[in-house]
Amino acid sequence: MSNRGKAAISCIPVVLLVGMLALNIHIFGSDAILGASQVALLVSAGLCIILSMWFFKTPWKSFEEAIKGNIGDVTTAIVILLLIGAISGSWTESGIVPTFICYGIKIISPKFFLLTTCTLCALVSVMIGSSWTTIATVGVALMGIGRAEGFSEGLIAGAIISGAYFGDKISPLSDTTVMASSVCGVPLFQHIKNMMKTTIPSFAIALIAFAVLGFTHSGSDEQSISLYTEVLQQKFNITPWLLIVPVITGIMIARRMPAIMVLALSTALASIFAVIFQGDILREIGSQVCTGNDGKVIFTGLVKSIYDSVGVSTGYAEVDTLVAARGMTGMLNTVYLIICAMCFGACMRAGGMIQALTSWLVSRLRRRWATVTATVATGTALNGIVSDQYLAILLTSNIYKDVYAARGLDPKLLSRSVEDSATVTSPLFPWSSCGMTQATILSVSTLAYLPYCFFNLLSPVMSVIVSVITARRKGSGVQN
Repeated sequence: MSNRGKAAISCIPVVLLVGMLALNIHIFGSDAILGASQVALLVSAGLCIILSMWFFKTPWKSFEEAIKGNIGDVTTAIVILLLIGAISGSWTESGIVPTFICYGIKIISPKFFLLTTCTLCALVSVMIGSSWTTIATVGVALMGIGRAEGFSEGLIAGAIISGAYFGDKISPLSDTTVMASSVCGVPLFQHIKNMMKTTIPSFAIALIAFAVLGFTHSGSDEQSISLYTEVLQQKFNITPWLLIVPVITGIMIARRMPAIMVLALSTALASIFAVIFQGDILREIGSQVCTGNDGKVIFTGLVKSIYDSVGVSTGYAEVDTLVAARGMTGMLNTVYLIICAMCFGACMRAGGMIQALTSWLVSRLRRRWATVTATVATGTALNGIVSDQYLAILLTSNIYKDVYAARGLDPKLLSRSVEDSATVTSPLFPWSSCGMTQATILSVSTLAYLPYCFFNLLSPVMSVIVSVITARRKGSGVQN
């Protein structure tokens, strides 16, 4: 069979997957990640097996071994994802995130509102590793303040999303960051360090744009600002001592300690601070499960805040969203998705289908900048096609992994190109899970905020620009 014929057959499972995912998004919306997308991946993997065994004569044993190997490769990522859920709960209920939010909101002024909004969302997202959580908590609060100060909704949402996805892209706590580095076979902190070459310039330009736009506006709403700070201060023990935890976490990251160790120690330290400073919060959470002596209730609340989705009542629905956490159970759907995606990728690889597709690509991508451009275009396009950033990351990584290896390109270049496209462009498509979710949370249409998502729009372009500049400096199209 010719290479073109093999490539055509190899496209069939991908076309089926895209079709099923599109149908799932239409039917289930953002809830497709809860199971429908996983079904699509497994069905497509099944078709891949059938076609490979029939046309390529691939034995069944090859698929079993490939699936075991692929899932084994992401076991560390799965542990990290569970710890990310744990740190999300422990940092929130210990008062670390509320303290950070409270101090951040206090410094907002009209002229610096957009700049502060983008920066604050970036810092919170880096701390908790989730753009969705940042947007659903800090973002909601900032939307209300921004509306009261007279800023356009699209502009406010653009600043929020730009900052949130900055953190989602580079935080060691981010599931997308972990996924991209793991699938591409790059150590987490090496991946983050390499991304700075494109991420910092893109974010700096975005901040300049928001600063200029902010200085053209005036007005304030001290009442809206004080509402959140007062409620948080009444509910939590807000103290700068709590910021010791993120400082120590930052030191551990700077010393390049293993990600699992950093997350585990940070969770443990936050738990100790929760007992010291937020006893009433832990009692409120623990009393939902058990009664008894005070120590038992506090212990129950502490454990529940780490593993389960929890929240506390402040009397204000807007503030309640700020102090809700998802815990480890909130990461299970992502783990579920990764396992199914690894099965699909393993079947495509074992059946020779990825090789058939990549061999066709390799013959056309001879220079570094062209390979990066194709990767960025694919990651962006897959966000619009499969409507899910996790799938876009996984599929783009699997498609190009062999291409980069064949061309002698550093895997860090692949993981960076994937993040520069698949991660940050996900909220720019109205029909994607991220686009629908952010538009719903912020009550702003995707097309209204899209022009103002400066960081998200600049990142793919910056990825190509940096690749071209690097290639010219080194005088070769294939050097790293």
